[in-house]
Amino acid sequence: MIPIAKPEMGEEEIALVAQTIRSGWITQGPRVAEFEAAFAARVGAAHAVAVCNCTAALHMALIEAGVGPGDEVIVSPHSFIASANAILYCGARPAFVDIDPVTLNMAEDRVAAAITARTKAILAIHQIGRPADIALLGRLASERHIKLVEDAACAIGSMFRGRAIGDNTHSQLVCFSFHPRKVMSTGDGGMITTGDAALAQRLRLLRQHGMSVNDLQRHQSKTIVSESYPVLGYNYRLTDVQASIGIAQLRRLDSIIARRREIAARYDAVFSQVPGIATFAEPPDCRWNHQTYLIRLRGTTAAERDSFMQRLLTAGIATRRGIMSIHREAHYIERFGRLSFPESEAASDQCVCLPLYTQMGDADIESVTTEVKTHLRQP
Repeated sequence: MIPIAKPEMGEEEIALVAQTIRSGWITQGPRVAEFEAAFAARVGAAHAVAVCNCTAALHMALIEAGVGPGDEVIVSPHSFIASANAILYCGARPAFVDIDPVTLNMAEDRVAAAITARTKAILAIHQIGRPADIALLGRLASERHIKLVEDAACAIGSMFRGRAIGDNTHSQLVCFSFHPRKVMSTGDGGMITTGDAALAQRLRLLRQHGMSVNDLQRHQSKTIVSESYPVLGYNYRLTDVQASIGIAQLRRLDSIIARRREIAARYDAVFSQVPGIATFAEPPDCRWNHQTYLIRLRGTTAAERDSFMQRLLTAGIATRRGIMSIHREAHYIERFGRLSFPESEAASDQCVCLPLYTQMGDADIESVTTEVKTHLRQP
């Protein structure tokens, strides 16, 4: 079986985790601080705040963007459900804007018309690591006096107009994921980058119950320190064990991305020549990390797509359906009724995620391309 994904972990991760365990400090502490500094340096941000996952990062970022009950946040319906769920956590409503079928990102030219008196923020998703036009969205947010927050769950290592996603050129809140299906992983985990020191400090309060003095500061103090809890916070901490893995992953991030881009290019060379399959091109002003490799089966229904995926699974090739349309999930229908976003729905029904991970060998790549072509032709 060729899996859909496989995180690249090696001896360096094992060694750093072992050192951390032997140190006796395994919760949020010095390794987390080291990981934050390394991550900020990697993306060119002034500050990075590590959290337990990207959903927590999005929740905290939206809180700091001022989102609260009764507000609206403009977002694509074409994403993992966490993107919209984080808006609901704040008591706000997702104001969905359909996607551009070429990029699978929110159609930026439709965003301005979706802004209302209730709009507090735009949540821009870099879908499957392919950068959204954050320059355009950043200008629009500034003109309308609302915030731009970036859901960069998939986008570590991607670049927009020569600058790393996460460097806070266009927004002050950028959220990343380290789930095992992402380009780099800590088992699970997340990160928020910001250029604002005061904002970074508030985020650190929020992630640890609103605690005024964290565990590491109390441990290192030569005098008795009693903490206070000035704000409502959350238990959104990352552990030092996870941070140790992240440090090792960051050190070879460039080679991981290079290999993913190489595999994607080989897929493109084959599938771009296959009638009935559409591939997704890298924008000329971006560098794409290829967090996920998608193909689109032209003119198929969801049932036909699922039948194709089953044939591949039987042949030993794991796949996943295309990106979900959040508004079609039961909880969202119950809350907001049956909404229609045709481009998102069509892409969800026609797209398939293929295996992509650095350890794939030539035989694996050949198997995937051969089986896709073979089973595409079957009824």
